[in-house]
Amino acid sequence: MRDEKPGKVCAGHDTASHAFIRPDFDPQKFGDFLASYFGRKAEVQLERISGGQSNPTYFVTFDDQRMVLRKKPSGPILPGAHAIEREFRVLSALYPTDVPVPRPILLHRDPETIGTPFYLMDRIEGRVFTDCALPELPPEARTDVYLNMADAMAKLHAVRPDAVGLGDFGRPGNYFERQIRRWTKQWRESPSERIAALDELADWLPQHLPSDDGAVSIAHGDFRLGNMMFHPTEPRVVAILDWELSTLGHPLADVGFCSMPWHTAPTEYGGILGLDIEGLKLPPEHTFLARYYASATLTARLQPFHIAFALFRFAVIIIGIADRVRAGNATGANAQEIIPLSACFAARGLDVAYGRETLI
Repeated sequence: MRDEKPGKVCAGHDTASHAFIRPDFDPQKFGDFLASYFGRKAEVQLERISGGQSNPTYFVTFDDQRMVLRKKPSGPILPGAHAIEREFRVLSALYPTDVPVPRPILLHRDPETIGTPFYLMDRIEGRVFTDCALPELPPEARTDVYLNMADAMAKLHAVRPDAVGLGDFGRPGNYFERQIRRWTKQWRESPSERIAALDELADWLPQHLPSDDGAVSIAHGDFRLGNMMFHPTEPRVVAILDWELSTLGHPLADVGFCSMPWHTAPTEYGGILGLDIEGLKLPPEHTFLARYYASATLTARLQPFHIAFALFRFAVIIIGIADRVRAGNATGANAQEIIPLSACFAARGLDVAYGRETLI
């Protein structure tokens, strides 16, 4: 198979959550591939990154080159799932823009090398925050982290897909209608135990669709604090990570998804609902949204629908993780622990849908 190589190796990609876990492929065979590709032999060091629930990810050190490997999981997967080829394509398209992404190095489609297709990208040094209350930061630094995340999202949505070769990266128009159908179908076909709140939310969403305003952008699909890498000492986003769910979509889908911390509790994937926002010097939701709107190209404003949809979608994603746990094909070490969150997110989605809470 042909390798795609848009650029040479540069700096790195780091994350706060990693562990020494045995790779699910032959390191020697992978080392032989790197030696052939880069034209020299060197010792290969592999370090599995924990925390993700989908595509296995490794730090790779080859001589003085520090890289990140993303691969599909071993074993049977659903058609179209774990689309690392799409990740590589969007990274290659966005790298020349001002959207902060790691430099893609190569895409290897042949599964013979390590059992699945994979790609390599630069390893970038930085910080990843998984708790949206940002307890590891001094209070005066917390708001700037959120505002810089809003800036990074606005930069992404400002990129015109046609201008970077992504005009065919998804289907434009009726994005939310199609997404509701897709995730409802996945939920209803899942063998997981039924969740009444999720069924109710699946019925509510298509009845409250906003009119399609035609806005189309590159949508990350999982735009949240935990997928941002920040400069080692500054609040600046240096890399947006995990592009597996990216497509052409409505920008407010990302905005709604990124707004979930204000609508979920600390025990629900590290949200901030119920915390002393002012005392902790975390920005209220309207401040975060105002920062995004200040440089975003769209004029539409976030509605409860968009947040309810985000919570519904995340609940179904967690259902998918539960299904992979049963199949023995879940990647994250904490996959079993987060499964109950699907019911929590469904209930939170109904709270937003029925106005039992308001945007703060």
